[in-house]
Amino acid sequence: MPSVNPCLVFNGNAEESFHFYQSVFGGELMLSRFGEMEGSERVPDAVKTWIAYASLPLTAESALTGMDSPEPVETGNRAQMVNLVVDSAAEAERVFEALSTSGKVDIPLGKTQFAESFAMVTDKYSVPWLISFGMG
Repeated sequence: MPSVNPCLVFNGNAEESFHFYQSVFGGELMLSRFGEMEGSERVPDAVKTWIAYASLPLTAESALTGMDSPEPVETGNRAQMVNLVVDSAAEAERVFEALSTSGKVDIPLGKTQFAESFAMVTDKYSVPWLISFGMG
């Protein structure tokens, strides 16, 4: 069965963002830079240290992936969110606190009709997250 892994696109701060996500979720972070790729002699010097691909495993089957875009990324009207389903209410609380620090709480963590714990936050890198536990 295929797995679906979100790919977040940043404006030159993917490395900083992924180190933050690693502090939240743990795991071994893999980073590849534009300047390390074949054909990198054609890459502008200003973006050679930017991240061409980042991967942070979240489970055995899924990873948070991302990259820097040499073209500006519009953050005002995102059509995607990261939907994170965790294993416990305590983990939902921990992740909510970490991601909402210096970010924005869109929906506070609480019980809903569809989940024991649910929240929506936009982190300090303008990435929107749905955090839930006990769906159903």
